[in-house]
Amino acid sequence: MHSASLLKWQIGDVSVTKVVELTSSSLGAYILPDASSVRLREINWITPFVDDEFRMVMSFHSLVVETPDHLLIVDTCIGNEKARNYPRWHLMTTRFLDDLRDAGFREAQFDTVLCTHMHVDHVGWNTYKHGEQWAPTFPNARYLYARDEWQHWQSESQLEYGPVIEDSVKPIFDLGLADLVEHDHVVCDEVRLVPTPGHTPGHVSVHIESRGEEAIITGDVFHHPCQLANPHWCATADGDQAAALQTRHSFLKNYADRPVLCIGTHFAGVTAGRLVRDGDAYRLDC
Repeated sequence: MHSASLLKWQIGDVSVTKVVELTSSSLGAYILPDASSVRLREINWITPFVDDEFRMVMSFHSLVVETPDHLLIVDTCIGNEKARNYPRWHLMTTRFLDDLRDAGFREAQFDTVLCTHMHVDHVGWNTYKHGEQWAPTFPNARYLYARDEWQHWQSESQLEYGPVIEDSVKPIFDLGLADLVEHDHVVCDEVRLVPTPGHTPGHVSVHIESRGEEAIITGDVFHHPCQLANPHWCATADGDQAAALQTRHSFLKNYADRPVLCIGTHFAGVTAGRLVRDGDAYRLDC
């Protein structure tokens, strides 16, 4: 695995390892239409998160959280052999599981799978193709979903997400491996969920605390660090843009200028840093 795919951070007795499925600079114009190359050039600290043409780079990765007593994986990317509308994600065949194993983890070791929400790029490796069936990738884990999130997708009839639920979420429920939890659920002594609605109704972030040190895994509160400099830039995928904007402002107010490691779920490259005020906006201090 190349070094860009494997980063590791220590938060007290908890370690967090990033395992990348893919990176892309082709989605920026669709996900964040305000984030043009011209506008990105105006952000003087953004270079680690853009390509040579100042297009925003996004990472699609899982975060493995090791506590003294638990092994968790947060968000499971897109997955292999899944029929998807976006051509690059359609019937993928990546080395994700090989890279996860190369990082020292085996699927059967995990006891918890956390999905910040149920979008296509966060639930894909919940399952894998086994013959003609979708089997759980992490067979000994409990899969935790925010109750509000599950209820939302149960009531939605969007054709885009029907197949995602059918191949990556519903099989977990059918096998009795899913637990519906509240959006402020305490997973273990070191890990708890934080409600961050807007992108989806039941969206959560993941807070880690150990030995006086803290980290927060963003989920899709932010899709790219440029939104720290421009919190008003909304993603096209935000289901409720007004609520997402309010959540971003609250998130920044709560975590900026504090010794909290902010780990971006879609932040490429260095991926994590401290949130600090930068005039009327914010930046990621890596």
